[in-house]
Amino acid sequence: MSGAAGAPESIRERVAAVRARIAEAARRAGREPDEVTLVGASKRMPRELALAAVEAGVEHLGENYVQEAASKIAWVAERASRTPTWHLIGRLQRNKARDALRLFQMVETVDRPSLARELARRAEDAGRILPVLLQVNLSEEPQKAGAAAADVPALLELCGGQAGLRVEGLMTIPAPEEDPERCRPAFARLRELYERLRGEPGGEHLRELSMGMSGDYAIAVEEGATLVRVGTALFGPRPA
Repeated sequence: MSGAAGAPESIRERVAAVRARIAEAARRAGREPDEVTLVGASKRMPRELALAAVEAGVEHLGENYVQEAASKIAWVAERASRTPTWHLIGRLQRNKARDALRLFQMVETVDRPSLARELARRAEDAGRILPVLLQVNLSEEPQKAGAAAADVPALLELCGGQAGLRVEGLMTIPAPEEDPERCRPAFARLRELYERLRGEPGGEHLRELSMGMSGDYAIAVEEGATLVRVGTALFGPRPA
């Protein structure tokens, strides 16, 4: 790859390579490549690289931390030739709900009723309807964020009754695996849950499956992902 690591020309080449791999995976699954949206996971990456990704055509960026995102989003907005859509892809504390609503166009990590109610209240106060995804903990590891699969139907119904929220899909982060193929069952389970929930109360707006990261996004696309959150494959290794 030409150019110094992280240089704008390198980012452009990385974006092209990731998009090509997404397209190949989509075609293997009998899907159209444009069914999959690339979300550049710019968390903990320098703001210059986030800007370079936007200029290279990445229209969606994901951040984990509200405080880090605030300055980065403002800095990119002042310099970018286009306005990206910002996704919150990290766990959100209730006391950061107001700031998250101000900064992000989508929150992908709604996983508990208390957070859903707080976001809905803040969105209603702001005169907004906030698109959200429900994060599902398929590995059922207690230290990981996400609602248990068995609890998702009730959470979906609760969110569906909140005027300030619109649940547009599901998100998961499977347990890390050296062999990405071992993530396939988790992705398939999320797709199956998604398909089942579309007929449940609150499921009328479901259209997104956010799953797959740098090591396994091709497998996720084959299993139906519509959003893939790609960090190191676009930006290189994160700073220590």
